[in-house]
Amino acid sequence: MNMAENIIKILYDVLMIFYQSFGVAVLFAVVFMFVYKNNSGLKEAVKKWLMWFKSEKQFRRVFYFAFYTAIVLFCTLFDRTLFDNPLSNVLGEWAFYEDVNGKPAFNANVPENIFMLVPFIFLLFFAFREKILNNNVSFLTILWKSSVISFLLSLLIETLQLFLHLGTWQLSDLVYNTVGGVLGGVVYFFTYKIAQKHRNKKKYFSGG
Repeated sequence: MNMAENIIKILYDVLMIFYQSFGVAVLFAVVFMFVYKNNSGLKEAVKKWLMWFKSEKQFRRVFYFAFYTAIVLFCTLFDRTLFDNPLSNVLGEWAFYEDVNGKPAFNANVPENIFMLVPFIFLLFFAFREKILNNNVSFLTILWKSSVISFLLSLLIETLQLFLHLGTWQLSDLVYNTVGGVLGGVVYFFTYKIAQKHRNKKKYFSGG
């Protein structure tokens, strides 16, 4: 290996380290700047954060949503290896079982792609119901909003994976992610209705 190849390898390794740590670095920088601007040290910043988490319901809801969003972004973008040909399997994987050495084997990618956006859409509505749904928690509205949001999010992720070479652009991922998002909306709808019914019953028996 000559000098030019060594330099190229070093540059490649450095860029890969920067790329793979980018998400964590951004998160650390955001937290660090919060502490820095707080002007009262790490201990006081943590105490203030814990106070917000304990006393503000909306703060907790947004935190849960942000936490899971970070997981989705790490799984789909930040923690991915580079692919030479992101269009190598455009149709993707549709079957729950695939043939491996002549034997059927369970394909975990399919249920994983469905499940990924279930908590995301649920937590999105949970944290921002008034802004997204305008308090119109009807079944058809939930279906429409969840399908549009999950489709657009999945399309954005797939497009970024395509242009950044962070995976393969797959139609099946787009469809299954959208299905998962709709399921997340349905779960939210029934959860909301059950909670609302419980609140009304509690209010009735308390004489409110």
